[in-house]
Amino acid sequence: MAHGKRFRMQHQKVQRDRLYPPAEAVALIKETASAKFDETVELHVLLGVNVRHADEQLRGTLALPHGLGKDVTVAVFAQGAKARDAEAAGADFVGAQDLAEKIQGGWTDFDVAIATPDMMPVVGQLGRILGPQGKMPNPKVGTVTEDVEKAVQDSKSGKVEYRTDRQAIVHMAIGKASFEDDKLLDNYQAVMDEIVRAKPSGAKGKYIRSATLATTMGPGIRVDTGKAVDRELVGAAASDSAE
Repeated sequence: MAHGKRFRMQHQKVQRDRLYPPAEAVALIKETASAKFDETVELHVLLGVNVRHADEQLRGTLALPHGLGKDVTVAVFAQGAKARDAEAAGADFVGAQDLAEKIQGGWTDFDVAIATPDMMPVVGQLGRILGPQGKMPNPKVGTVTEDVEKAVQDSKSGKVEYRTDRQAIVHMAIGKASFEDDKLLDNYQAVMDEIVRAKPSGAKGKYIRSATLATTMGPGIRVDTGKAVDRELVGAAASDSAE
């Protein structure tokens, strides 16, 4: 795919064969984010797991220390008192069969879907739509629950879901390019710590094979996962990248 002049200019700033310490990678990410909008910073981690085995798949949630820098839109499938609880907690869309029909009609303008257990027969019909978008409610990550109030509050406060895809890669947004360096580093470290914590017992060999940071419109920057986040290097890295 052909890239524009802006992308090529930013790409030239990145040494493709180098593994950057986290602080330098973050500083370079901010330098190469040159779009006219506040780009999302993404982290892509390739794992040494066999996702064909159910016990080697990763899936869970975590709360990023500094959130994602955006308003999270939440849709809740609930009825009666649970629906009122969801609305009181700040859910953006609340419904039952009517909400399901709206989604079947092609509407998916929300970030997170939550459902009470009794609504799953209705929600189950939406698997082909919500599944590929990563929005299908799941009890393993707390989005199928009786406590919809807490689930909505968690989602609104920056709790995000992660999972391995078919290539054993975890793709996650960790903030915005406008974030301060240390906030992006905190979010980066939180994700890496969670991935290590969630290591499947069946995983063999090297577990974290690579990690890459990128912005929405920018080039990928490979991160040295063997280097810890060094707060003392944050300012220095930013200064060096500006020279």
